[in-house]
Amino acid sequence: MNTTKHTEKSSLYNNLEKMSTTELLEGINSEDQKVALAIQIVLPKIQSLIDEALRRMKTGGRLFYLGAGTSGRLGIVDASECPPTFGVDHGVVVGLIAGGDHAIRKAVEFAEDDDRQGWLDLQKYNINEKDTVIGIAASGTTPYVIGAVKKCNEKGILTGCITCNEDSPLANNVAHPIEVIVGPEFVTGSTRMKAGTAQKLVLNMISTSLMIKLGHVKGNKMVDMQLSNNKLVDRGAKMVAEQLSVSYDRAKELLLEFGSVRKAVESQQ
Repeated sequence: MNTTKHTEKSSLYNNLEKMSTTELLEGINSEDQKVALAIQIVLPKIQSLIDEALRRMKTGGRLFYLGAGTSGRLGIVDASECPPTFGVDHGVVVGLIAGGDHAIRKAVEFAEDDDRQGWLDLQKYNINEKDTVIGIAASGTTPYVIGAVKKCNEKGILTGCITCNEDSPLANNVAHPIEVIVGPEFVTGSTRMKAGTAQKLVLNMISTSLMIKLGHVKGNKMVDMQLSNNKLVDRGAKMVAEQLSVSYDRAKELLLEFGSVRKAVESQQ
């Protein structure tokens, strides 16, 4: 196994405390630009995971994200945005974090070091072979995540991961490893930066592609989005007006009556 951890390598920059604000921003921005290019290299692996997950979700399967610290929080953010954006139930995409919901805001000491708790957390959802579990860990060494995906493999549950090191224990224990090698962080070891950005971008790709393939986008519009605030009602009304060639007021009336862009449009066809 390769013991080199890109996420722990020393920053390419030094004496950060002596830099001007401009120098700091230029350095961080320069490093951030490497992230999208690193993801481009692994697009085929992302596609492979999405296609396998899609097959399962079409039969009622769910998508689970599992992580600790920043990685766990990013999974929770992505999962929590799927219901309002795409109109799916809250249980379709689920984010779990080591230490439970309390850890979303405050770190729970040593929670990520328990290699049994991840599987126990998944079992609360009656996880089964229709489901997909994606472990998220910048280092690829988080016991909470590794222990869970190992059990998933034993139970025939599809596994994938998003990590920023090569040949990590996590990557070696999933069916679909996504290894985004972004290199050392601007602040040495601060994986909330480039590694976190990489994970967020990949999560965007996974959930958005799956929701499109599952039929929650038409053309380029979020036709099943929840009407949870005035901004979204306004956006939805404009979408209905465009689709049906009716006035904004009529479109809004239909939208509020039927509850979604899709249903409003279908009611008139």
